[in-house]
Amino acid sequence: MVEAEIALLRSRGHVVESYFRSNDDVAGMPSLALARHTLWSPRTPHDLAELIRRFQPDVIHVHNTFPLISPSLYWAAARAGVPVVQTLHNFRLMCLNALFLREGKVCEDCMGHLPWRGVARACYRGSQAASAALAGMLTLHRGLGTYRHKVARYIALNEFCRGKFIEGGLPAERVVVKPNFVDFDAPGSASRAGLLFVGRLSSEKGVATLAEAMALRPEAGLRVAGDGPDAGLLDGLAGVTRLGSLPGDAVRQEMSRAVALVVPSIWYETFGLVVIEAFACGTPVIVSRIGALAELVRDGETGLLFEPGNARDLADKLAWALAHPEQMALMGRNARAQYEAEFSAEVNYRRLMEIYAGVLAGRG
Repeated sequence: MVEAEIALLRSRGHVVESYFRSNDDVAGMPSLALARHTLWSPRTPHDLAELIRRFQPDVIHVHNTFPLISPSLYWAAARAGVPVVQTLHNFRLMCLNALFLREGKVCEDCMGHLPWRGVARACYRGSQAASAALAGMLTLHRGLGTYRHKVARYIALNEFCRGKFIEGGLPAERVVVKPNFVDFDAPGSASRAGLLFVGRLSSEKGVATLAEAMALRPEAGLRVAGDGPDAGLLDGLAGVTRLGSLPGDAVRQEMSRAVALVVPSIWYETFGLVVIEAFACGTPVIVSRIGALAELVRDGETGLLFEPGNARDLADKLAWALAHPEQMALMGRNARAQYEAEFSAEVNYRRLMEIYAGVLAGRG
């Protein structure tokens, strides 16, 4: 999404400079040094001051500072008088693993609190030391008021996430909504058959639920694009065809010939980009009734909802979809219309400009 947003701005004539740090630099870094950089990177203010001096930006748009850039970026921007807009792609500011997920279930134990439970449970990468460093960063910058005072606008990807960020302590007046977008030429229409899953085959994506549902309804016919640690749960299941990892164009071709895309996630997906990719292809989506997914997909209009983790309910929805091709085709047309109205590049560009303009007007 960062690359897509940069390309979108440049295509409309804006001049964009970027500042990236690679997490590959973490390898070999002593743990104490890494902890220090996580709390407050000494390099970032120097780099940013030079970049601001040379480039003179109107706005700094932040997507991720963890771990090496660190929140010292916000303070450097404030010293230079450049407003910061931050897109929140996950729940890192409230949850150490950024997912609100523990042991296969939604967990909000650290919501609105210092995340010491997450340290005790080693929620970040299974390491108490790494979890403590992250918790220390959050605690320090909450205490300093970094998140409340040094960011002019936060961008949440939907109303569900906005509510969670406000519940977690971000100032409501600074959190606005702008969804992600996709921008590609949809493949030509084709005859549709079977169902499709696209994504990482991991526990939070609901692969276990999907496997159980397919065991109940092997006649549904499921193509699976992706790989991951839970791939073995699908091996040998009747009606399941593994496609492996596919490039974007091939994924969209698969979407254009599927009756529906299946998204059985058991965590609070902050957006689910794959959903609007399917919408752009005129493909309805069968999703868990959880978090932002239930906001993205209108039940019976652009897809079907089922109870998260309920394989029987999912199996019934798969069977219904295949038994009602005309209704699913109508949902696909509705999905395409929703994409054009809410998730196209042009709509997204106008919303982004409104956010930037509001920030600059507020600066005076």
